[in-house]
Amino acid sequence: MHFHLTEEQTAIQDAVRGTLADAWPIERIHAFADGDADFDGESWRALMALGLGGILLPDSGMGLLEAALACEVAGEAAAAGPLIGQWLAVAAAAASGKGGEFLDPLASGERVATLVHGGSAFVPCARAADLFLIVDRDAGVRLVPASEGVTIEAVRASDRSRPVSKVEIADGAGERLFEAADPMTARLADAALVLVAADALGGAQKVTDMSVAYAKEREQFGQPIGRFQGLKHQLAHMALDVEPARALVWYAAYAWDAGLSDAPRAAAMAKAHLCDVYVRATRAAVAAHGGIGYTWEYGLGYWFRRAVFDRAWLGSPAEHRARAAAQAGW
Repeated sequence: MHFHLTEEQTAIQDAVRGTLADAWPIERIHAFADGDADFDGESWRALMALGLGGILLPDSGMGLLEAALACEVAGEAAAAGPLIGQWLAVAAAAASGKGGEFLDPLASGERVATLVHGGSAFVPCARAADLFLIVDRDAGVRLVPASEGVTIEAVRASDRSRPVSKVEIADGAGERLFEAADPMTARLADAALVLVAADALGGAQKVTDMSVAYAKEREQFGQPIGRFQGLKHQLAHMALDVEPARALVWYAAYAWDAGLSDAPRAAAMAKAHLCDVYVRATRAAVAAHGGIGYTWEYGLGYWFRRAVFDRAWLGSPAEHRARAAAQAGW
């Protein structure tokens, strides 16, 4: 295992970061959040033009670690698209040998897939999705076209950067790719946990960076507020909370790629810990900013709301800590 990113992996993050800086600036997030859409086609096409859709194809030369690195940057930018569902749908279709007619359009981003946790759930970007990937440890994996037994109810979502809808999918709809007992079902569920953790890592780093930058430029009593000891300690605690967690995400993705025996436990621990870190970081960032941190115009709330959703999505930290403990035989 490499303990630092390769040049190619760093280039992936740089390319995604640069693309989102152009296609998804804060002004565009504001406009998107004020509208009623749950998907932004322009930023999605910009990302897919990088070839991101095919990261988890067997012949791509990449794996979950590269997907997690890209997902980290997407979380940093609060990107709108359902990257996690798209990647897992590509991986599931390729590994099963079924749903082949969807594989190329999914890998290119021409068709959009989103992830469903069970048969009835709150699902990101559901109204724009062409396909729904159901990953259920107890019921297996299905790929369901939007036209087959899918009921979508728009809701007023808290996370306005990646809105969700309430989705119900009829039993037996779509094509079953894997049974519950198939090892690939658990692998896909674990991959989803790692990618949510990566999204949380990117968001937590973003709000930490925002807080440090604000502390350097905001002045009180004739000096930057970052010179005040109380705020120094708060920012240091944020950094010390976020940075060590990075290795947990990277290891969980590496373990999944390498098929290590502790990969399921690492995925559960990453999801549980990073989502708690994200919530703590966003709360601390709002406090560090003072009154402006609460305003809609400043934008910090996008990451706070996303942190709350990431924490609840695919199971709570308590649930995954219990799974990790059980897997360790505790």
